[in-house]
Amino acid sequence: MVYNKNMPVNRRKSLYADEVMRIVRTQGHATNQEIARILRKHFPAVSDTTVHRVTQRLFDDGMLAKAPMTCAGCLRYDSNLNPHDHFECRCCGGIRDIIVSPAARHDIEQALGGCRITGQLTIQGNCQSCLDDLNKKEDKNGII
Repeated sequence: MVYNKNMPVNRRKSLYADEVMRIVRTQGHATNQEIARILRKHFPAVSDTTVHRVTQRLFDDGMLAKAPMTCAGCLRYDSNLNPHDHFECRCCGGIRDIIVSPAARHDIEQALGGCRITGQLTIQGNCQSCLDDLNKKEDKNGII
């Protein structure tokens, strides 16, 4: 039998797959390690290999997307399948979905000498929570 990669796949429902989808939707973005840690609260015997296989299958089936890797090089999965960009905090490693406007994309392309942006953008900086923590530390140490 010939299978078309673009054909919908009818797979057997899996308790792990359903739970992994719930975890990634709740987290927004998650690594296999983060998924396994949460999954083991309900399924203590689940292996890292099983988590990897489930997330890869969900990605292959179009149920999950891949987000930018962590600074340690770990693959991160994304529950948002719509086109979008990301903001990544350089301090805590948190990641959020953002939409970079077409006008801002155009400005970036112009700054790059007319290059064309064809994929997702990842903007890095410090999130508000980390900035607040930094400001508290500076206030505590008398730095203004």
